[in-house]
Amino acid sequence: MLDGLAEQCTQALAEYGCPSVSVAVAEQGEVVLAEAYGQADTATGRPATPGTVYGLASVTKPITATAVCLAADQGLLDLDAPPAGDHRKNPPTLRQLLCHRGGLGAHYDFHYGGGDRPIDATRYEVQYREPGTGFEYANLGYALLGRELEAVTGQDLGGFVRERVFEPLGLTRCRLGPRYPGPAPSAVRYTVDGRVCPPCDTSHPGASLGWATAGELALFAQTYHRLLKPGTAAAVLRAEPLNARLGYGLGWCVSHGGGPVVQSHGGGMGGVAAMVAAVPAQQLSVAVLTNSTRKAARDAVFHRIMAELVPGYRAELVDPAVPDPERPLELPAGSWAGTVGTPEGELPVTLRLAADGRVELRLAGRGATAPATASAAWDLRAAFALQLPTADARINSPLLSVALRREAGGLTGVACAWKAGDGDGLLGNYLSHPCRFTPC
Repeated sequence: MLDGLAEQCTQALAEYGCPSVSVAVAEQGEVVLAEAYGQADTATGRPATPGTVYGLASVTKPITATAVCLAADQGLLDLDAPPAGDHRKNPPTLRQLLCHRGGLGAHYDFHYGGGDRPIDATRYEVQYREPGTGFEYANLGYALLGRELEAVTGQDLGGFVRERVFEPLGLTRCRLGPRYPGPAPSAVRYTVDGRVCPPCDTSHPGASLGWATAGELALFAQTYHRLLKPGTAAAVLRAEPLNARLGYGLGWCVSHGGGPVVQSHGGGMGGVAAMVAAVPAQQLSVAVLTNSTRKAARDAVFHRIMAELVPGYRAELVDPAVPDPERPLELPAGSWAGTVGTPEGELPVTLRLAADGRVELRLAGRGATAPATASAAWDLRAAFALQLPTADARINSPLLSVALRREAGGLTGVACAWKAGDGDGLLGNYLSHPCRFTPC
């Protein structure tokens, strides 16, 4: 099976500057292939092996979703009820949070080093739309789900997942938390240019902080449904469309519209690029894990394996991209005054669109100019070399982008503080803020 896999993996590592890759294939509940190539630790020369544990990044989401669905089956949670707490708007249900339709905005934060997390992500749990009205990939939704699990079970999230998900499935090397405690050796995580990524914590562990070997991850993808009632397991795969070939169910991407049904999830963060998929009709699952931020080696190996093992497989069956094609900028030239809502209060901001399609943004006595574009979803989009003057943005989010649409005579949307990759330092944070403008 998979003749030439070693050569293909070795070539991908060299071509894309990735230290190592671990691959596994499971069939009918058993791992039938487990191989690893490259170095888990380049400083010591420690080789990657099938027993090496890797970070999972967003592949953690199907694991957390399984735990939530299991708790619902046990009567601890109601998937069609909102999480506990005060809600300023119509609250989302747990089911809507699981499928990223809770109305929350995009967010991620990574804390390097010990001590308390410097960013309080609960202050960014702002609804940008009515729950159920649209898809927005939201780590904060999985942060809410994790807190809800902890509240109803009385256990920390990692402990509940270990005892109620991993152990019943015989997955002894899987964990959820900011650091992998053992017993297996773990892969050192590296930036695109080969620097070591230090251990990091985040406010959304249920979205990002899983650990596994490739073999155990492949087994999880094939066996998790055994923990759930049949009706719940079927509901996991009922996915509203994201694009012509893929939808998002309860923690899983699920293909539709022709070809084999593939459930999958990818993940990426500092020093992690992971991918897992299952093909229920073949009782087959595949996991590919790497210890580099760049996803190219992961993708090359994963697509090659899937194409060889799954008749009719195409890369778009696992691609969750939501189409938002560009269109001509139709917003007239003019000036707008408004505010950006931040955890520190509302900041006054002005926006001026010139006739040549360039837009100037000014706030806190500073300004920047950038070209403006429009898309199917937004009437104006632009990214500026301008840092939002908040304590959170100053940590590791040096850029500011806006996405606005015309509503009720003005412009409303989101202003995001972010960083362009990790080529010039550690992976930054992505912080969403509501904003609104009126003509001036």
